[in-house]
Amino acid sequence: MSFTRTLCLLLLLLAWVAGRPAAFAQTTPIPTATPDAKAPAPKKQLQAVRITGAIKLDGVLDEAAWQQAPVATDFVQQRPNPGQPERHKTEVRVLYDDANLYIGAVMHDSSPDSILREMTARDQFGNSDLFCIFLDTYHDQLNGYNFGVTPAGVQYDARYSPAGGEDFNWNAVWDARTTQRGTDWYAEMRIPYSAIRFSKAPEQLWGLNFARQRKYDNAQYFWNEVKPAVNGFVNQWGDLRGIRDVQPPLRLSLTPYISSYVNHNPLNAEGTRRTTTSFNGGADVKWGINESFTLDATLVPDFGQVQSDNQVLNLSPFEVQFAENRQFFTEGTELFSKGNLFYSRRVGATPIGFYNVKKGQREKLVRNPAETQLLNATKVSGRTKSGLGIGLFNAVSNDMYATLRDTETGQEREVATQPFSNYSIAVLDQSLKNNSYVSLINTNVTRAGRTYDANVTGGLFRFNDKKNAYALDGSVVYSRRRGNVFGEDTPVGDQDGYKYAVGVGKISGNFTWDVNHGIESDSYNPNDLGILFGNNNITQRVGVAYRKFQPFWKVNNMAFFGQVGHALLYKPTRYQSLYFYNGFNTTFTKSFLQIGYDLQHNARTNDFFEPRTNPLGEFYVRVPANTDFVAFLNSDTRKQVALGLNAGVQYYAQDERLSRPRRVRYSLGAYPRYRVNNHLTFRYSLDWSRSRNQIGYVNGGLSEDEPLDQPFMGQVLLGRRDVATVSNVLQAAYTFTNRMSLTLRTRHYTSTVRYQDFVTLAPGGQETPADYQRHRDNTYNAFNVDAVYAWWFAPGSQISVVWKNANSPDAQANEFTPLYFRNLSNTINTPHNNSLSVKVLYYLDYLAFRRKR
Repeated sequence: MSFTRTLCLLLLLLAWVAGRPAAFAQTTPIPTATPDAKAPAPKKQLQAVRITGAIKLDGVLDEAAWQQAPVATDFVQQRPNPGQPERHKTEVRVLYDDANLYIGAVMHDSSPDSILREMTARDQFGNSDLFCIFLDTYHDQLNGYNFGVTPAGVQYDARYSPAGGEDFNWNAVWDARTTQRGTDWYAEMRIPYSAIRFSKAPEQLWGLNFARQRKYDNAQYFWNEVKPAVNGFVNQWGDLRGIRDVQPPLRLSLTPYISSYVNHNPLNAEGTRRTTTSFNGGADVKWGINESFTLDATLVPDFGQVQSDNQVLNLSPFEVQFAENRQFFTEGTELFSKGNLFYSRRVGATPIGFYNVKKGQREKLVRNPAETQLLNATKVSGRTKSGLGIGLFNAVSNDMYATLRDTETGQEREVATQPFSNYSIAVLDQSLKNNSYVSLINTNVTRAGRTYDANVTGGLFRFNDKKNAYALDGSVVYSRRRGNVFGEDTPVGDQDGYKYAVGVGKISGNFTWDVNHGIESDSYNPNDLGILFGNNNITQRVGVAYRKFQPFWKVNNMAFFGQVGHALLYKPTRYQSLYFYNGFNTTFTKSFLQIGYDLQHNARTNDFFEPRTNPLGEFYVRVPANTDFVAFLNSDTRKQVALGLNAGVQYYAQDERLSRPRRVRYSLGAYPRYRVNNHLTFRYSLDWSRSRNQIGYVNGGLSEDEPLDQPFMGQVLLGRRDVATVSNVLQAAYTFTNRMSLTLRTRHYTSTVRYQDFVTLAPGGQETPADYQRHRDNTYNAFNVDAVYAWWFAPGSQISVVWKNANSPDAQANEFTPLYFRNLSNTINTPHNNSLSVKVLYYLDYLAFRRKR
């Protein structure tokens, strides 16, 4: 399909999409939202009351000061029936003194049994009621805090920002107590000023909202109405007034840690110890530089207790993106997430020379650390009273070496796998009126010696109109690399690249739409500190959505989504793909059963990345037109037994130019959950997929000294293969109290690949059968057990005991075993690495220490 023909087709589709809502309404009338539903509700105000006496935090609210404070009540439902007043009243009062903000809340209900109170770990809600307070301390209507507590006393906190959305990885040190009396439950919260940031103004004006979740009927209520048809969240809060003559305190805390590990690895090289022990110590420091900015530093960090990665067999041309589980890199990083230019797993990642250690003829590899040792990491972030956010991040990693041993003499030598490196980020983010902002971000990686350095600079913006109904956003990013390839004298070349993106759309109301366009040049590469799966693209996309927020007929809500996307190769300019997407979901009123589907049709695609060759544009894999359909349902999570299901099929057309069997892919997912009682819960997830006649790259791993490969050296070899993948995860959680829990997570993953035949790929997507005889079938197994006991014995202080058990996936990567239970048996019976660790954190607050003195 020519570029001109494709562009004409895209323009026709845009015209069809723009006229679609009226045509749709002719066949299926859908009520339109009232004008009031699209405009933010009037802002309520609450007066805080200063106190001089002490407040005992016990969840009773029996001090006289609580009765003297104004009451925030008359909450408004946000779901499932937006705009309805609450039937069971909520009453909230706010007090303050020179050091703390106090919140007292009474949640009235119909009966004791309708107050649900599942016990969970911190920052998890479960099947429970909930009360929380929201604070916008700079009143910029963009950034805010959330502090919440359940009837069982489980605390959670979160941050809100345009870049990070709702970030539950953020944690503060504060306290709360709850009680239940008959048909009411009470919450009493103490939030130290050291947990938040605010200006030195004589009189504070903060954004304020309260929320209550009544799980019995799956309803959520807000004090200041939050309308789902209005774009934004923080901009729909009310105001807190009356806080006068309070000074931002000196925020200084030290959290030292000690940890001890016992590790047994039966696969350690011969001549090395199978069981090793280690003792570590370090600290986290938090210092409030002024009322706006905070410095966070981790000194000699220890991340050995974080959850194990979900290892998979990667057959794609792109790397696997793993979740970040290290608390320092997940907490308070909303500024650094601007523009998606920071992938924190790059810091302390696998050394860049890990896979390229060259052994001599008589040498064997004794040690090769898979993680770079991080010496320290520091971040400074905050926002001024004028709405300027500033973020600075810096981390330093050590030199890393692999150890080789001569098998005859026993002499050892070290080979560098990673140079001493510095990682830094600088961010400026200016909040503007109408929920708008402009941002500038720079990331930099500097390596010792002649190994190349990398720098990326980006500018971002978002402008909303006064009614917060329409928005224009975009970004421009420039990347630069200079220096030599690691371990070589070969320059990487002057790699300068860029990308830009621009979009416009309607962002509020029942009906929304957006139009986006972007370019990533062929030399754009942010992957030294960011992540990008493929550059050299020109993309354009048009999306529409219709959401029905008010209940009607037998459903609570409904949403339709539609999208058309088109992609070209940037250099040379060639057609890549064209797709059409439609999605739908709804939730039923009484059963709270959620159902929906995702349907996408892909026109014939030219995959320029699968051949993994330079230059791009000459070689590509022809992917026939195909349709991908996935349906899903989720049952009522309030029930003791809950279930999520999804099933999908991706069916490919027959490509007449290629004489091969038709491709097809099936998938199934099942996610049951059984809540034994309010303390014990089991969760299980099963993900299964099977691809038949998949076409993929084969050359990886060919060796010049293997005669069977000699005829195909220098050629792109593709294989037709069947791939079956099964992932099982079983989790059990027992929560003793709201500060003590035990969790167990077991995961087994297996993926089996069987090749049917092979072809060589020529320019223009031409394929020629190849008489290739090398055995390529294999099975990849990964098995992990993570058991964690955690006890928060004081605010900010924790003892954790972690046991980890894992196999070595590479040890079985070449054994073709298609039967799942045989794979499971082989995986369990192979040698495993076992690690037992104990870690103690103790939070030391300077203000508390000074008050005690």
